[in-house]
Amino acid sequence: MPFLKSHTETSGPGEVFNAYPEIYRHWAAMGQALINGPSPLSPGEREMIQGFVAGLLNCQFAYVAHSAAAVARGIAPGVVEKLVADVASAPVSAKLKPLLALVKKLVLAPTQVSQSDADAVFAAGWDEQAYHSAVAVTARMTFMSKIIHGHGFIPMSAERAKANAEHRAQAGYVGLYPKLEKK
Repeated sequence: MPFLKSHTETSGPGEVFNAYPEIYRHWAAMGQALINGPSPLSPGEREMIQGFVAGLLNCQFAYVAHSAAAVARGIAPGVVEKLVADVASAPVSAKLKPLLALVKKLVLAPTQVSQSDADAVFAAGWDEQAYHSAVAVTARMTFMSKIIHGHGFIPMSAERAKANAEHRAQAGYVGLYPKLEKK
């Protein structure tokens, strides 16, 4: 059960965002730009990274939600789970593997990220914008995991995650939270 009496079993970050729109309006807009804005990474790849980060952090609420969002955006079912198990053998392109290895290191051993990690990403053919996108998406999900764990949100069902993911793909991140719309 969530930790706050104002939250129900089906509550999630949206309730926090709507309770504090002056803070989270900007956060939702940033999420919209980060996931759906210009980037060498597709929105599906960025959702995949969010699911991957959530899995590494054992943030089941976000893992379920963003794994479904990745699938809704064209990533094959099961890819996020396979990434969490082992990046090297996961069914993603060879070009993505150094970027995902960077993401994993940034999550699990951030002080050990080095120039050689960046060089591997660039050697795979990614540019600085792609590198930044991966780092920023990782940072966003790390933050979100703290909101989720700090409030005690319970993971949603796979069916609800799928419906939410399809809605997110259409509405974007700001459109998920009506109270965040500027009046």
